[in-house]
Amino acid sequence: MVDTCFLSRGLTTLAGLLLLPFGSLAASQIEDQAEQFFRSGHTNNWAVLVCTSRFWFNYRHVANTLSVYRSVKRLGIPDSHIVLMLADDMACNPRNPKPATVYSHKNMELNVYGDDVEVDYRSYEVTVENFLRVLTGRIPSSTPRSKRLLSDDRSNILIYMTGHGGNGFLKFQDSEEITNIELADAFEQMWQKRRYNELLFIIDTCQGASMYERFYSPNIMALASSQVGEDSLSHQPDPAVGVHLMDRYTFYVLEFLEEINPASQTNMNDLFQVCPRSLCVSTPGHRTDLFQRDPKNVLITDFFGSVRKVEITTETISLQPDSGVVESSYKKDQMVEELMEPLKYAEQLPVAQIIHQKPKLKDWHPPGGFILGLWALIIMVFFKTYGIKHMKFIF
Repeated sequence: MVDTCFLSRGLTTLAGLLLLPFGSLAASQIEDQAEQFFRSGHTNNWAVLVCTSRFWFNYRHVANTLSVYRSVKRLGIPDSHIVLMLADDMACNPRNPKPATVYSHKNMELNVYGDDVEVDYRSYEVTVENFLRVLTGRIPSSTPRSKRLLSDDRSNILIYMTGHGGNGFLKFQDSEEITNIELADAFEQMWQKRRYNELLFIIDTCQGASMYERFYSPNIMALASSQVGEDSLSHQPDPAVGVHLMDRYTFYVLEFLEEINPASQTNMNDLFQVCPRSLCVSTPGHRTDLFQRDPKNVLITDFFGSVRKVEITTETISLQPDSGVVESSYKKDQMVEELMEPLKYAEQLPVAQIIHQKPKLKDWHPPGGFILGLWALIIMVFFKTYGIKHMKFIF
């Protein structure tokens, strides 16, 4: 009896020793998977999208910003985590031939204004002071939540800016400007106040690379549409609108983002190559020396997408509903939603499908002065035929 007891204990100990390596291996694999899942170290995403230009001839700058806004919403960043700043309202401009729309492509099939655009700062609210206050969190207590950047030390932030600029500055509404030193100091304040984990800065303006030359805070990656001394050129002229619809750099970035989905494994190195000089005419630049991770290990969705909220639990959850009832109820609800809900903003026809289509035929309208010229021709023929003496029969 004693021998049997000792034998059983020995077998149990031996089995435990044999299973120990397998248990540690499984635990190691789980840890590796968890580390890979949280490889970027962030738990939430924010976007600050800024158009600094007013007036109709700057239509393309508003379209640039709204195009990026559409892309980050499609990839999962909600409006509550987007601060959208537009210096002018092109959709309601009296010169707009198609009111309540802003198009980014000459085919006029991609309305980037959409049905549910939430503009947080508009018109004269878009100032250097308000922009810096949003970044640093130094805003009045009465400011609504939608106008706040409520980020923390686990936030990945995308900051996109477009407008007219020069060597070391970006203009705001042709009345003031922000310098690269002011921008660098604002990012340093954000880092000291633990307002970001990683930051991606993109700027589409002339001499855009000059805006990130003075950055000195860690974990910042920067991209620009042009080098110092170069202009950032426009793209997609449209005769009906009378202006260019987008800038070249943002146009090709948008085309690139249309191929991205929330599960994409595309990395930042791919984004660096989207607009070579042969397409942009200018030379896009990027800076990665302040960034701790290798860009090839940084997914596009780490900044343009959103981290899904996941709750880890050790409890066993039993899911045993009547599958037939649930499935029929789900199909019924889905049919009702398809019948009642209008086309959502993020479900519009993507650029990738319309980029090579021929422009739609526009309604013909007589050119300016055509009617006046026609009347002049009629009067000349009348005088040549009947002479001045017959004028008394007209008046």
